[in-house]
Amino acid sequence: MKILLYAGSLNTVSRSGVGEAIRHQREALERLNIPYTMDEKDDYDLVHLNTIFPDSLRMARKAKRKGKKVVYHAHSTMEDFRNSFIGSNLAAPLFKKWILRCYRTADLIITPTDYAKGLIEAYGAIPPIVSLSNGVDSEFFAPDPEAGQRFRQKHGLSRQTKVVLSVGHYIERKGILDFVELARRMPDHEFYWFGFTPLYLVPPKIREAVETKLPNLHFPGYVTRGELRDAYCGSDLFLFATHEETEGIVLLEALAAEIPVLVRDLPIYAEWLEDGGTVHKAQSLETFEQKIRGITERSLPNLTANGRQLALGLDLDAIGERLVAFYAETLQQESVQQSIQLPTREA
Repeated sequence: MKILLYAGSLNTVSRSGVGEAIRHQREALERLNIPYTMDEKDDYDLVHLNTIFPDSLRMARKAKRKGKKVVYHAHSTMEDFRNSFIGSNLAAPLFKKWILRCYRTADLIITPTDYAKGLIEAYGAIPPIVSLSNGVDSEFFAPDPEAGQRFRQKHGLSRQTKVVLSVGHYIERKGILDFVELARRMPDHEFYWFGFTPLYLVPPKIREAVETKLPNLHFPGYVTRGELRDAYCGSDLFLFATHEETEGIVLLEALAAEIPVLVRDLPIYAEWLEDGGTVHKAQSLETFEQKIRGITERSLPNLTANGRQLALGLDLDAIGERLVAFYAETLQQESVQQSIQLPTREA
């Protein structure tokens, strides 16, 4: 068994969750000594695709013509495409048709959570679909006081300074508007948002939010994995106010780093993240502020040990074993074209 991790358009997604998922897949295969390549000219048995760009659809069709198996990682849904970039809401129905065209080339679809699996299944006739977490490198993103000290020294923060951290693109779906408003309401806390999106891609209200001038609001931009690990370890809580996700790798990283986590109360997190058990949850700005103060003032329970335990169960070693098992099962199956009647028009 040799896997092609298709690397087309990798530079486009290298600074996103999809780019990190690809890095996780490489790391998992290397840990298990599974042969793989990122060169489509090499020989391979199965191609694993992570992006929905035209070159990935071309690669999937090329692989099928050669009799190779195709696994498509469904990181994208119509729901999480909305409220992202300029025109995304208008384009969402077309985006749904496009991703269906991509996903229907697969022999197997993998999606990060049961929630995302349900969304995609509801779109219509598709190949078999399973859920598998993107996983987390729990050894790298481990609690480390020295890493936390590096973060605070770099940004001139005392030990007493209360720091709220978030990570993601500058898009409305990620909760950036609420993040900025909370910074405005809580001048006694420092708010750091790591990540970057060219401002010409986002609506005016998002540009205005990122350009808001508040002494306690910081947008340092994109940082390395090491710098991000330091930020997790040096912050008082990780705020994930996202409105829609298929999983959230940064959330898993924060849990692994044993930082208190506050998420928006969403259906995706209803089953596997217990409010008051592994994370704290909120919905309105008022409850977000209350929970932030409860966490930083330590009047709410410390759940970080439980969060770390959850992350350990999603470590790359365990996720890699399941991924390789899915590869093996797919290689033993008949071609998707023989087992599924594809519609002539996308839903």
